[in-house]
Amino acid sequence: MKKLSIFTVFMLVTTVALFSCQNDEVQLEPQANNLEEFPKIAAKLESMYFNTDGLEKMEFELPNGTMQEMFLVEGDIVFSREQIENMKMGGDITTKQYRTNNLVSGGTINIMGYTGGGGFGLSSKERTGLQWAVNNYNRLNLNINFNLTFGTNFGPQDMLVYHDPNQSGSGGSAGFPSNGNPNKFVRIYGLSGFSTNVNEHVITHEIGHSVGFRHTDWFSRQSCGQNVNEGTAGVGAVHIPGTPTGYDSTSIMLACFSAGTDGEFNNNDITALRFMY
Repeated sequence: MKKLSIFTVFMLVTTVALFSCQNDEVQLEPQANNLEEFPKIAAKLESMYFNTDGLEKMEFELPNGTMQEMFLVEGDIVFSREQIENMKMGGDITTKQYRTNNLVSGGTINIMGYTGGGGFGLSSKERTGLQWAVNNYNRLNLNINFNLTFGTNFGPQDMLVYHDPNQSGSGGSAGFPSNGNPNKFVRIYGLSGFSTNVNEHVITHEIGHSVGFRHTDWFSRQSCGQNVNEGTAGVGAVHIPGTPTGYDSTSIMLACFSAGTDGEFNNNDITALRFMY
């Protein structure tokens, strides 16, 4: 089966993607023009057990045309300079199902599907995929729940899901929670040729990162046909009790997805979510 990188934060190809998260104390350097001038950024991310191969500084485009400087690590996770500066050490790790050290405080998360112009609005299929993704979470009666609306006034919202017409490849991208809040911006792209279930899968997956999930196969990226460790044993890949050891072939949080995915959580994903929230 063709394996597709589910999240390519900023520059994914149709076949693979990377991701990760972690922390340590290092002061970052002032603004510069290329990553070679950011050795302390790479050093801090490495100290938090991110794989910094392919680390990039990106211009993240929002639906209103605003560009934000972000750093892309492990293929589909993005951080601002401020987020990297504020990362702290903490946590243990084993080789099972994983979350980050940062979680959402709880309560209602107001999530909006963008309907504006310029190619940034969600298609009918993408809107349905988002609705199904929200249903995936809400039916579990967690300590977090999602209030979904569609529109363009995303400033007051906790999360925004939108289509990026300028991104090549197929997949999506998102960040991790910070200060008890979910990651706000989830962008998807290149999914028009896939089923609604695939759209549901990618959005559910990226929302998973936004509330604190790491990739289930972060230690091998086996779902992408690789043998690459996104980050060695250390901080920020915290094992979730009750989830299996080793490769979980049907988890929604695998690094890459199949075009035949059904877009649903498996039992271990549900166990992990209920433990976290």
